[in-house]
Amino acid sequence: MTFHITALCGSLRQASINRTLLQAAQKVAGPHGATVHLFDGLGHLPIFNPDNEDTDDRNVAAFRDALRRADAVLIASPEYAHGVTGAIKNALDWGVASGEFMQKPVACLNASGRATIAQAALIETIRTMDAHIVTDACITIPLNGKNFDVDDIVRDPSSRALIEAALRHLTADIPREIQNQAH
Repeated sequence: MTFHITALCGSLRQASINRTLLQAAQKVAGPHGATVHLFDGLGHLPIFNPDNEDTDDRNVAAFRDALRRADAVLIASPEYAHGVTGAIKNALDWGVASGEFMQKPVACLNASGRATIAQAALIETIRTMDAHIVTDACITIPLNGKNFDVDDIVRDPSSRALIEAALRHLTADIPREIQNQAH
């Protein structure tokens, strides 16, 4: 068995460098005993309203199920006007009361060295949700302005080494009882 990591991209753009970064993580996860599953439904989640928290919306159910099944979560999100994107904040809001993030190991990748304010806010939000932020796995991989595709990132020694370091730290923080089941 392998560890199952759910990846969330805070950008809804198909050509997002954050999505490309997560796709590169998918390609290099195998040697770390993990598979990375990119959850592509953030754009289909309804706007969070606490009055509808117990919704039977199939998109919310799919999101919560993906988080429940994950041994860990990997997030890459851009910074918009010094803040997290509406897509990632809305998704996180859907997980606050339902508890899918509680004690779950989480790593936040940052594709831009300039996006420090949103990265810090994202980590604080997730920490407030009682997730376990794997600090050593929260890594900046400066890809902004490089126009890299997935294979470029995987072939670039510096970028690949940073992704592998994040995955190594993230999988090492998966609770022992899950590690024993997976191997």
